[in-house]
Amino acid sequence: MAAERIDVATAHEMWLLGDIVIDVRTPDEYALGHIAGALNVPIGTLPLAARELPPGPVIATCSLGGRAGRAADLLDLTGRSAFSIAGRVKAWQAAGLPVRSGPEPGKRR
Repeated sequence: MAAERIDVATAHEMWLLGDIVIDVRTPDEYALGHIAGALNVPIGTLPLAARELPPGPVIATCSLGGRAGRAADLLDLTGRSAFSIAGRVKAWQAAGLPVRSGPEPGKRR
């Protein structure tokens, strides 16, 4: 079964409720700009890193959508409630929602 793709408004509501956002791009891509509070979990590390994620729904994002969709599907296969954001980080930023740059997740608000 494939993980659900959600729009930015739904992702934002989930983010406000404290759901986990993971950015599955490389650290360099992540540092250029990511959703505030998003954890950088490069897709190649996801199988091991998934065990370290806090419980609860996971929202995956990337730059073009392919990696986020694959990551959400992988998490879904492990029994996690996982989603990917339609429009990715660019749509989040275009909606005027918090984005941070640098290697750290930054504050969510």
